[in-house]
Amino acid sequence: MRVLIADDEPMIRAGVRAVLATDPGIEVVAEAADGHEAVELVRAHRPHVAVLDVRMPRTNGIEAAAEIRRAVPATGVVMLTTFGEDDYILRALGCGAAGFLIKSGEPEELVAGVRAVADGAAYLSPKVAARVVAHLASTGAGALAGRRAAARERVAGLTPREREVLSHLGGGLSNGQIARRLHLVEGTVKAHVSSVLARLGVDNRAAAAVVAHEAGILPPPPAEQR
Repeated sequence: MRVLIADDEPMIRAGVRAVLATDPGIEVVAEAADGHEAVELVRAHRPHVAVLDVRMPRTNGIEAAAEIRRAVPATGVVMLTTFGEDDYILRALGCGAAGFLIKSGEPEELVAGVRAVADGAAYLSPKVAARVVAHLASTGAGALAGRRAAARERVAGLTPREREVLSHLGGGLSNGQIARRLHLVEGTVKAHVSSVLARLGVDNRAAAAVVAHEAGILPPPPAEQR
């Protein structure tokens, strides 16, 4: 799995590289110090995943994510954020970023997030998901109860199977993982995911995951854990 890292702080890049190096299946193929360089290096190296800091000089992470999704759509984007950047997370959702991680989170989350996005899933660390939902509740869009009620109303329009699929999207599962969990073929899951996105009126899996968290839809544990 080929990964690009972009952050304007050399120490952060070194830390991210060191964490990813603990997984022998991940290879860091390039590093960038700003968003503009990140886009150029993604074009040159075509990595599976680009890990982008939100705040970078010249071109910030959100602008870089949007350009990467336009220029090299096969490259998944994981955003690295800090507490207090909730509005940036919401903007990045609209730019096609599929993973959101807090820099102060556990190292295992970084590896899990990169692997999930490489597999075509959305990954919201629990801390990010909680902060996104809380931030949405305080931005003038209504109280948290109102946000939850609106999300539940949107989810009510889904079929039972689509709600199952949405719950697993909220859990960060890829199509293949959902297929195995629900005993379906992957093509069927892909069709359900497309239908869920269309019915919810969202553009990507990460945005659907936010709706799942707002609605309180949690994936059931694997059969062996029940």
